Amino acid sequence: MTFDLLEWLNLAIRWFHLTAGIAWIGSSFYFVWLDNHLVAPKQGDASGEVWSVHGGGFYHKQKYQVAPAQMPEDLHWFKWEAYTTWITGFSLLVLVYYVGASSFLLDPAKSSLNASDAIMLGLFSLAAGWGFYDVLCRSPLGKDNRVVGVVWFAFLLFAAWFLNSVFNARGAYLHVGAIMGTAMVGNVFFVIIPNQRKVVAALIAGREPDPALGKAAKQRSLHNNYMTLPVLFIMISHHYAMTYGAARPWLVLALVGLTGVAVRHVFNLRHRGAPTGQAMLVAGAMALVMVTYVSAEKLTLPAEAKAKAVEADAAPASYASVQPIFTKHCISCHVEHPSNAAFTAPPLGVELDSYEHARIYAPRVKKVTVDSEIMPLGNATGITRAERDAIGRWIAAGAPQ
Repeated sequence: MTFDLLEWLNLAIRWFHLTAGIAWIGSSFYFVWLDNHLVAPKQGDASGEVWSVHGGGFYHKQKYQVAPAQMPEDLHWFKWEAYTTWITGFSLLVLVYYVGASSFLLDPAKSSLNASDAIMLGLFSLAAGWGFYDVLCRSPLGKDNRVVGVVWFAFLLFAAWFLNSVFNARGAYLHVGAIMGTAMVGNVFFVIIPNQRKVVAALIAGREPDPALGKAAKQRSLHNNYMTLPVLFIMISHHYAMTYGAARPWLVLALVGLTGVAVRHVFNLRHRGAPTGQAMLVAGAMALVMVTYVSAEKLTLPAEAKAKAVEADAAPASYASVQPIFTKHCISCHVEHPSNAAFTAPPLGVELDSYEHARIYAPRVKKVTVDSEIMPLGNATGITRAERDAIGRWIAAGAPQ
């Protein structure tokens, strides 16, 4: 019997991260829905109310724009969902991308960074992202959410481009997601919860709470709502090589992010009972542009590359011609007992140590090795374009033995 502590730790933290994220996102979506469905109360001094039914019971919820006249005896806070999501997410970033930096973060073809420098750069990007966003929100520009959105998007686009120039694409994607996640939890930790505490303290002391505190917290909560779908995409993006494996993955990420924001806006409008037709057209157009760009990018090759491809197509394709390439670049990981210390089992169960295995997994090999060039991870083995093309010819010929 074997026990792999790191693998079990990875699974436990990832599961915990997913669970906490569901709780945080669920409560965020619910309260935005609640705000958008409030109507003027028929009695009392609340600023809005809403009736709902769930699980066989009826619920009557009221909102006070600043605070109720007196402090309620039992007050529920929503904060640990956010904190736990970030803590577990950061733990995964360390466990996978920092401990395994040589396999999951570095790309020798892009930069000569060593593992320590890459980790420091990754940590700096999180701190810099939160600092920029927080200053932006507190500046005069922060009074207009549309301006904040445009400037923040430009910053994230630059971060995606820069990080992709020094990290492998998967590592760059995850760090952009971590920057956004850090900004979101920073909103909760540094603004929303402290402002709520000040309101509660004012009520206990018999003072009138400052309305600006609730307004600032509300703004940050709205920002979190719009960042949610792009962050969720990044969390699952490593399963879809066609996105981060594109020639310009930072541009694909930008298009996906804009699509997610547009979709979220459609739902927010719908919850308020506002017209959604125009927003739905924008969201659909963004999705179409994203899919079209990702699909068309692979069809465009420079003239020299096309000539080489035509010449290479004439070469014979057989397993004998690609078996040495698999041995050199793939077998250290994709075998029953990997020699690569980063793995205790073949990643995703893919084994390439025999003709039978290589033939079975040929479509997947084409997607991640020939088309998107994301394997080997970080190109640590130095596979060449000619070797990738040789594998591609063999697969195109039907993977003959």
